[in-house]
Amino acid sequence: MTTDRPILLVEDNPDDEALTLRAFNKNRIGNAVIVARDGVEALDYLFGNGHHAGRDLSIMPAVVLLDLKLPRIDGLEVLRRIRANERTSLLPVVILTTSKEQQDIYEGYSLGANSYIRKPVDFEKFIQAVGQLGLYWLVLNEPVDIALAA
Repeated sequence: MTTDRPILLVEDNPDDEALTLRAFNKNRIGNAVIVARDGVEALDYLFGNGHHAGRDLSIMPAVVLLDLKLPRIDGLEVLRRIRANERTSLLPVVILTTSKEQQDIYEGYSLGANSYIRKPVDFEKFIQAVGQLGLYWLVLNEPVDIALAA
């Protein structure tokens, strides 16, 4: 399953990054995956700043998979900034985290997360979760044309 739009994976833990990429591979999710290892890097990619200056901003991710506990700028602040910008306000953002904190779930949804998924500890369950996530966000979901918002 694939679309021509990349997936933005915002994940600072190298083990979780590797597991997520393995799960994409096992589920035959062929989208390019852009990995941002902190909140600043994620925002730079989305807004074409820093190392991503000059990138084609008409190509936005099909979905942003956002961890909450990130260095420099945390996931909730990244989400807040995504929703505050007209160009990115409608991007699908799925919080993918180990946090079970009710406050994190509440804040995530309050800030406009499309979904909140706790990472399963068991790898086989994680593979299934990523497969379902890919099927929904990359195949079944009808995305809005971001160009209409610009």
